[in-house]
Amino acid sequence: MLHQFSLPDRRVAATAGGILLLAALGLNTPAHAASYGTPTIAFSASYLSGAVGASGDPVVTVTVAQSGADASALGVAASASSKSSVAGTGDVTVTGATRRLSVTAHGRGYTDLTIKVTGLGGKTATKKLHYAASAAVRNAADTRYLTGSSDASAAVDVGGGYVVVADDESNTLRLYDRSASGGPVKSWDVGSELGADKEVDIEGAARVGDTIYWTGSLGNNKDGEYKSDRNTVFTTTVTGSGAATRLTVGGKYGKLRDDLVAWDEANGDRLGFAAGTDDGEAPKQIDGFNIEGLEFAPGSTTTAYLGFRAPLVPPKAGGKALIVPVTNFDRVAGSGAKAVMGEPIELDLGGLSIRDIRKNAADQYLIVAGSWAADDNSDPYALYSWDGVASHAPVERADLPTADPGGWEAVVDVPDLTVPGARAQLITDSGSADLYGDGTEAKDLDNAEWKKSRAVWFTVGG
Repeated sequence: MLHQFSLPDRRVAATAGGILLLAALGLNTPAHAASYGTPTIAFSASYLSGAVGASGDPVVTVTVAQSGADASALGVAASASSKSSVAGTGDVTVTGATRRLSVTAHGRGYTDLTIKVTGLGGKTATKKLHYAASAAVRNAADTRYLTGSSDASAAVDVGGGYVVVADDESNTLRLYDRSASGGPVKSWDVGSELGADKEVDIEGAARVGDTIYWTGSLGNNKDGEYKSDRNTVFTTTVTGSGAATRLTVGGKYGKLRDDLVAWDEANGDRLGFAAGTDDGEAPKQIDGFNIEGLEFAPGSTTTAYLGFRAPLVPPKAGGKALIVPVTNFDRVAGSGAKAVMGEPIELDLGGLSIRDIRKNAADQYLIVAGSWAADDNSDPYALYSWDGVASHAPVERADLPTADPGGWEAVVDVPDLTVPGARAQLITDSGSADLYGDGTEAKDLDNAEWKKSRAVWFTVGG
């Protein structure tokens, strides 16, 4: 017997049958949508620092996923900003299959950026990126920011476009890409291997072959107290180059300061080292005791020049910068031999002292000259060239800009200074700088990703 259905009944039956057929074929869209999970979103770092007008600011990698969906089908965009005058949602760009997120800063300060992932089935998730922007600087196109620390104090080129940078507030050496802003590729905390409980206050470095020589400041701390860890010189051995660079700690010596004081006393106390290292004497005084430069003498792999930030000689306005040669420095730092000093060298740097000294294979030197004072981020800085010969005067190449935060502290390497347009990269110590306008010194920021030093290319050749 045939069952008769009214027209409405037939339409209901047809619809039900269609749904059953789609379900059987796995094409039931509403049922499938319900199987999508809630998307997830993660950042390679939750804190990011940029700068107004910067080129090549650091980026964050965004990783998203959703069960039941391919990650490539998910959308990522900024949905909110807590302070759009620093950076708004339209200033956030996400590019590439690996989703590299960058921010264009408009103003100095902080903002929390809400980043939303939109998955299939209309499901979403959000995560906050804590962003900080420093002010615009001069030479912005030639500036890169080395994040992760703010107190860069010495730097050595390791080839392949990479540099190892020391920090005078820690015992960590960091490997950076010289061409890009961002955090270190690798880092090495050498404190335990040196037996140092406190900071070595690394201030100078020089490379010979596969050995990098490092020196602490050898001075008292800012309160005039002797700290033995600061009286340290040591070596690291370089293996590989570029991003594949590896460092291993070699020799060390903890009495170079004592050797220098004894040598000066034996020679009539002409440099005042004993007084400069007395208890209660701050190191960064015109008659203090503080080493910031290290480089080897022309054609030598054994005699190193120690460049002093203090004292000036004589210790008064217009005094000369001081270099003391250590003729067996390879054995001092490498195997703990007692230091042997040569005749001191006095250089006229216009009343400034040595903040770094670096040479190339042709024995062309660059000297960063700055004040001996502790609060000198706005005091004069200058760049000098020299041939390393004690009787020859250095030549001023340029006045270095001082209006932006940070004091000039390190030269990465020295190009051929006879080539017009040749450039050198200099790095600042920005530890005392208020980068974001909230009165906090960079060294005291809670998040390492917001700490940074500036690396700037300057034309020095010709």
